Amino acid sequence: MQASDRFNINSQLEHLQAKYVGTGHADLTRFEWAVNIHRDSYASYVGHYPILAYFAVAENESIGRERYNFMQKMLLPCGLPPEREDE
Repeated sequence: MQASDRFNINSQLEHLQAKYVGTGHADLTRFEWAVNIHRDSYASYVGHYPILAYFAVAENESIGRERYNFMQKMLLPCGLPPEREDE
């Protein structure tokens, strides 16, 4: 393995980490991973009008209200973070 191969592999990994949620570092906690997934899902719901309209009809709310609710849920999607244990 040459130095250029290692650089290429690392740059590909950094590209994947920037592009896709869930390909983070090994020290990412379960809570942080879940928050990333939930926020990505809510952002997708808000960004895609047909999905947003589907949720609005299913919950009998206006589209604006659903958009507002999803954006509020993005603040703390999994509740408060757990207490950290200092080692």
